Amino acid sequence: MSDAPSHPRQVPAHVAIIMDGNGRWAALRGVPRAEGHRQGVEAIRRTVQSARDLGIRNLTVFGFSTENWKRPAGEVSALFGLLRRYVAADLEKLAAEGVRIRILGSREGLPADIVKIIEDVEARTAENGAYGLNIAFNYGGRDEIVRAAAALARDAADGKLDPETVDEAAFAARLDTDGLPEPDLLIRTSGEMRISNFLLWQLAYAELVFLDVLWPDFGEEHLRQAIETYRGRERRFGGVSRSDAA
Repeated sequence: MSDAPSHPRQVPAHVAIIMDGNGRWAALRGVPRAEGHRQGVEAIRRTVQSARDLGIRNLTVFGFSTENWKRPAGEVSALFGLLRRYVAADLEKLAAEGVRIRILGSREGLPADIVKIIEDVEARTAENGAYGLNIAFNYGGRDEIVRAAAALARDAADGKLDPETVDEAAFAARLDTDGLPEPDLLIRTSGEMRISNFLLWQLAYAELVFLDVLWPDFGEEHLRQAIETYRGRERRFGGVSRSDAA
């Protein structure tokens, strides 16, 4: 097991990751894109363990976006296949270790067996509380916000909700991440510097770290690097810095 950083209170409680670069990793090696995605799953396994060892309590990874349907049908099918195999290979181990797994995103348009897998995974681990692994699958930040707004509108139309009482807490309770702390740190790999429709509401005050490493090559050393960058920043949440206040 890895040693946690020396100041555990400065370890982010919730880390979100945009796992970018599988396709480029494959292209650089002259192998099919599916192999890049397969190696990306191995990077997820490494990162789940490393995050736990370092004291991170929640990890959210961007697995499949609502925009990814635009990719070739064969690649989409391969991504679904990786989810099936990951769950089959790792679910019992993760459940036994107290990991709660949540799948964020819309179920609409997903194959019936994928929906069943999602439901089974969430039910199997619902009572666990040692660590949270959240997988954004068929997820888009704008789509999530629209679904939350529609839920509020339905409740108001049904007389279950006074529109005048809607506040940030009421809105957040309709999001896929209800009950989770907001991410402290967002990591994106591959050198790209954008958030790509990921957790648009939840990332309002997160620290953003962009690493020039392709996701299949991501390991504990990169996670530690991102945490050290995070620890070197002052989170002000709209206030003034300590130096300015002095």
